[in-house]
Amino acid sequence: MTASATPAVPSAAGRWVVTGAAGMLGRDLLAVLEDAGIEAAGLRRADLDVTDAAAVRAAVEGAAVVVNCAAWTDVDGAETAEDAATAVNGTGVRVLAAACADAGARLLHVSTDYVLPGDASEPYREDAETGPLNAYGRSKLAGERAVAELLPQDGYTVRTAWLYGEHGPNFVATMLKLAAQRDTLDVVDDQHGQPTWSRALAHRLVELGLAALAGRAPAGVYHGTASGRTTWFGLAREAYRLAGLDPERIRPTTSAAFVRPAARPAFSVLGHDRWAEAGLAPLADWREQLAEALATPEFTRLAAGAREGSTG
Repeated sequence: MTASATPAVPSAAGRWVVTGAAGMLGRDLLAVLEDAGIEAAGLRRADLDVTDAAAVRAAVEGAAVVVNCAAWTDVDGAETAEDAATAVNGTGVRVLAAACADAGARLLHVSTDYVLPGDASEPYREDAETGPLNAYGRSKLAGERAVAELLPQDGYTVRTAWLYGEHGPNFVATMLKLAAQRDTLDVVDDQHGQPTWSRALAHRLVELGLAALAGRAPAGVYHGTASGRTTWFGLAREAYRLAGLDPERIRPTTSAAFVRPAARPAFSVLGHDRWAEAGLAPLADWREQLAEALATPEFTRLAAGAREGSTG
C-alpha cells in the first residue's frame, strides 16, 4: 500500500475523534478518514481544552477511537515554559486517557523521538529506555506514561519524528522557500533521523486504529517514522534533487553552528519491529515518501517557485 492509498474500512469503524485537528498531522488525518468513509469529529485548540476534564469527557463520549494530535510543539519555548508544555503534553493526555477509559474508546496518542536520549548507534526499539534531553521531551514522556498507566489494553502511543507535510511549517517547505532567496544553504549533517511525511503517518494511524478495533493490534508503543535514515543535510539535498534544483547548493555543517535553547538528539533513528504484531509492514523508505509528497499540489507549487526564483 502506498502512503496515499485509502485503507479498507470494516463496518465497525465507529465514530472517531481527532484532537489538534488544525495542525499539519490533524488536517491530513481528517482527510484520510473522510476518504475512507469513517465518521470523524475534528477538534481544534479553540474547540477543546484537553486539560478540561468535563469538556474532554463530553467530546469523547460515544467515540470508538480518539487520535490525539494536540500538543505543545514549541521545543525551544518549552525550556522556559516547561509547566505550560507539560500541562498540554502530560496533564492533557492524562485527562484524555481517563476519558477514553470511561468511554471504552481506543486512544491513539502521537508522541515523539524526543523522549529518547539520542545517543544510540542502532535504531531504538519500542521498549528502549527513555531519557529526554530537554523540557519538551520530558513533557511528552509524561503523556506516554499516562497512556500506559490508564489504558494498558486500549492505549497506543505512536512516536514520530522529523515530520513534514503540506499544512504547516516544516523543514522541507522551508528549504524550498529559501532556494529562491539564497544561492547556498548550510545544513546540519550530524543529526540522524527518519524524515516522515505527515500524510503517510495519517494513513498509518487509521490502519492502526482499525487494527485495534478488530483486536489485531496489541496496545503499547509503536514507532511511526519512515524506514531508512539520513541527516538534515541528506534530506535537504534529496528535496532539492526531486524539485529540480542543484543539490550541490546544500552544504554540510555541524550542530555547533546552530546553537539553540533546547538540546537536540543526535540520533533519532527508530526501529519498527512492533508493526508486525498488528499485521502491518513498516512505513515506506523516507525517499519514497518524499518523492510522493513533492508530487502533491502544495509542494509542487513550492518547488516551482524555488526554480523560478532561484539564482543558483
